[in-house]
Amino acid sequence: MNSPRKAPAPSGSSTTGNEAEVLEGIVERITFESADKSFCVFRLGVEGRKEPVTVVVGALNELQPGQSVRLRGHFETDPRYGRQFRAISVEPIAPSTLAGIEKYLGSGLIPGIGPALAERLVARFGHDTLDVIESHPERLLEVEGIGKVRSEQIRKAFLEQRTIRDLLVFLQSHGVSTALATRIYRQYRERALATVRENPYRLASEVPGIGFKTADALAQKLGIAKDSPFRAQGGISYMLTERAELGHVGQPRDALVQATAEALDLDRALVEEALDELSRTGTVVVEPIEDGDRAVYLRPLHTAEVRVAQRLARLAKGESAPSLSSIDVERELAWFESTKNLQLAPEQRDAIRRAVLGKVLVLTGGPGTGKTTIVNGILRILEKHGLRIALAAPTGRAAKRLTETTGHEAKTIHRLLEVHPKQRTFQRNEQSPLEAD
Repeated sequence: MNSPRKAPAPSGSSTTGNEAEVLEGIVERITFESADKSFCVFRLGVEGRKEPVTVVVGALNELQPGQSVRLRGHFETDPRYGRQFRAISVEPIAPSTLAGIEKYLGSGLIPGIGPALAERLVARFGHDTLDVIESHPERLLEVEGIGKVRSEQIRKAFLEQRTIRDLLVFLQSHGVSTALATRIYRQYRERALATVRENPYRLASEVPGIGFKTADALAQKLGIAKDSPFRAQGGISYMLTERAELGHVGQPRDALVQATAEALDLDRALVEEALDELSRTGTVVVEPIEDGDRAVYLRPLHTAEVRVAQRLARLAKGESAPSLSSIDVERELAWFESTKNLQLAPEQRDAIRRAVLGKVLVLTGGPGTGKTTIVNGILRILEKHGLRIALAAPTGRAAKRLTETTGHEAKTIHRLLEVHPKQRTFQRNEQSPLEAD
């Protein structure tokens, strides 16, 4: 029995077995792009095809209509939109035909060149047009309408586009997705390729969406040694970030060095040297703590903790709006005990006393230690004296729990202070205080 014949690959593409198909052409127009540039649909003109191909891709990497690209992916049929090419990578390439060069230059992708000038450039230099722009910009003066200033502007814009192309080709050859390559370019622009080659671990702290593990995998593919100082430094930042997500703004130095050395299989002395370098450059802050050890903080978290301490100190020394000094606390404590038919522990009485007469109280304790009773005692006494009370909690779940245990509505801190998400500011502040005592 004869084997069924395989259908020929579409014009402009090639495929072998289950490998991704390759499709080359010119971006004709972008039909859809999400606001965060994480998803894009565009039409690709392919030589030999009467109609452009619809391409779906995760991101378009700053490409614009007129750009020549090489795609890797697969054709599929969408129930709603029909046949389309789902690209897994998008690689900018230099156009090879005169028509392609003219369309590329006249697309608006390179500032200073429009359709009319693109036509004159191609008519003058032919297939050498792109080489003239890149390597011999002085020859652009041979074209009517181009002076010295404009020729230099054209060359700089062209080189920027080449930088994007080179970066994408380099990163995609090392397994970096199109979307991540786009983020890297937007962060470093013309320095992107040099930065990645020199120290890919910078990506973990400077490019959103790239963590230490991704940067470490890229570094290994680039041949960077596992005992590189950059890897040790990146590992320390990673360990501090991991602990911060569990609520720890700082770490004892000795424990941090040991944990990093074990996690990355590094010599302890190398990690210590890396930590000293991070401290010297200001990436981390090292402070003495008890027992002769030192605490290590990522600088932003250290700044945040210091500012919180300063604000608490300021609140503790500041003047309260209502005067609570006239409240007979011992009498009110007895009243609260009688109304609730309970007897407060000495520590609970002291906590309520401090809250009523002081400016700030920090109350800590595990489950079942009486925190809820203390909070209710504070609220009932202040409420009895006609004070306006506002309750807030860090999360919605905590706010709901606080409402249930006190009978007072509690809001999240962000909702209470009326956060403006786009501006990343609070509407309630010192100039617009809360309507509460």
